[in-house]
Amino acid sequence: MKISLFRLLTELSSRKTVSKLTGAFAKSKASRALIPRFAKTYGIRIEDAEKAVHEYASLNDFFTRRLKSGLRPIDLTTETMVSPVDALITGMGPIKEGLIVNVKGQDYTIEELLNHSPRMINYTNGFYYVLYLSPTDYHRIHSPVDGTIVEKEHVAGKVYPVNDFGLKHMKRVLSRNERLITYVQHEAGEVAVVKVGALNVSSIQYVSPLPDQLERGGELAYFEFGSTVVLLTETGTFESRKDLLVGSKVKMGEALGLFKTKG
Repeated sequence: MKISLFRLLTELSSRKTVSKLTGAFAKSKASRALIPRFAKTYGIRIEDAEKAVHEYASLNDFFTRRLKSGLRPIDLTTETMVSPVDALITGMGPIKEGLIVNVKGQDYTIEELLNHSPRMINYTNGFYYVLYLSPTDYHRIHSPVDGTIVEKEHVAGKVYPVNDFGLKHMKRVLSRNERLITYVQHEAGEVAVVKVGALNVSSIQYVSPLPDQLERGGELAYFEFGSTVVLLTETGTFESRKDLLVGSKVKMGEALGLFKTKG
């Protein structure tokens, strides 16, 4: 009964209007006063931020902060794919005939996740990661590979929570929420970086200017409040690190695994 009531309240609060109101306040000067409390509540290391707390114009400005140079070293091993974000791995594994199996008890199709894109055929038996960013985490999104952006798509949708409750109890939130999808061609194939909006996320923004040619670890986008990235690799191109499991924490720039060399 409690779960059903919470689900109903979540359905009602998933309206974009609510998210826009929350976002508007977070971008206002009045929200600056909440930054110290916000940082303390979520255990955010303010000493890692690029600027001092008083230099941020709003809560949103602080939330989308950059970090001091050198705090996220990029793994430069040849053929490596790195994590695009600081995150908790809430799902990972091989894609099976276009199906992502058992993410918190629910299955997803690549067709739905990629909004019926013709490119979905590239990922039919690839590999996936679901990377959840909590409010504590650094919220800028970086390129997992050296490569070229070959296509971008914005998919309108809901803003359901993508935390543990949302993934378990809301129907297929990863493919129903608003998404910003970036396809990047690299030497061993292609990756899809699917940025999923969430409850009270006012927007997902690309960095400006967004280069066509990306460097591994280069800035790609950022979330305004917490959310999730689903990272997909093409069929037969990638092998994940054996020690990574659902529940592992990763940092931006950390190696996730290796692409297979051609031939």
